[in-house]
Amino acid sequence: MPQRHSKNNNDLAFFTYDEKRKLGYGTQKERLGKDSIKPFDACCLCLKSLIDPMSCQKGHLFCKECILQCLLSQKKDIQRRLVAHSAQQKQEKEEEEEKLMLQKAKELDAFDQQNHGAVPQYSDRNYSRDKNGFHGANSVKVTSYEEEALRTMKAFWLPSATPEASVKVEAPSTSTLCPEGNEKLKLKTLFPVQFTEDTSEQKKSNALDRTYICPSCKTTLTNTMSLVALSSCGHVFCKKCSDRFMAVDKVCLVCNKACKERHLVNLEKGGTGFAGHDDHLEAKDFKHLGSGSGLGLVRPAMKT
Repeated sequence: MPQRHSKNNNDLAFFTYDEKRKLGYGTQKERLGKDSIKPFDACCLCLKSLIDPMSCQKGHLFCKECILQCLLSQKKDIQRRLVAHSAQQKQEKEEEEEKLMLQKAKELDAFDQQNHGAVPQYSDRNYSRDKNGFHGANSVKVTSYEEEALRTMKAFWLPSATPEASVKVEAPSTSTLCPEGNEKLKLKTLFPVQFTEDTSEQKKSNALDRTYICPSCKTTLTNTMSLVALSSCGHVFCKKCSDRFMAVDKVCLVCNKACKERHLVNLEKGGTGFAGHDDHLEAKDFKHLGSGSGLGLVRPAMKT
């Protein structure tokens, strides 16, 4: 039986659609596995199992030590930027005052020249270099020679002939940010989270492999479930029990502490900044042919 000609025709000057598919060009899709997704009980900073877990109002979980160290480093960085900004403002003020002094000195020299005859003219560089107000004839002569040499010199790579670009330090924000959601975060808005461990005989938990359950329906918590934490007491429930009981009774099922609807915080689950999560568990990559070289150039796929 003869083979299909379109599948075996390889003497063309260009790649056919079937040849491109066999070489792997085009949009490649792959569903992310378990190893690419962060567990729900892992810290967003150290990516390890939570130790003294704390959550922000957006539902991002952190170890207590990790988030406190992150906020402290942010405060130190903000303080450093504020010092640099204040030093720059002070320098700009001094430069402005110096310019005003030079302008006044120029006006006085012009007045003296107009009323008392010829007086040697001084450049801005002379004034900036000699802050004592004394300008000798030799210094003026040497400076004029240097300026003339710099204007005619073509060696622009020399440090003396290189222009300087001033770096302006903008006024920094004084607010600390959440490292996961980039929203404003304060220490007082964090609340501790309490997971309920499975203490049954079938699933004995150890230090390395812990299993958490919903305290209401006793269902094992996994990444496939939507979790809700109460910011008033910190207990974690599944989404179904939260909508069925806490949203109606306005009380925690574990400690009987009163709660309101604003205390229900949906916990973020799934991936990190390096992998997709929630409903975006499919990685895409676009590969196209290089122009004239036959090599494939890889670029990230457009976000959909």
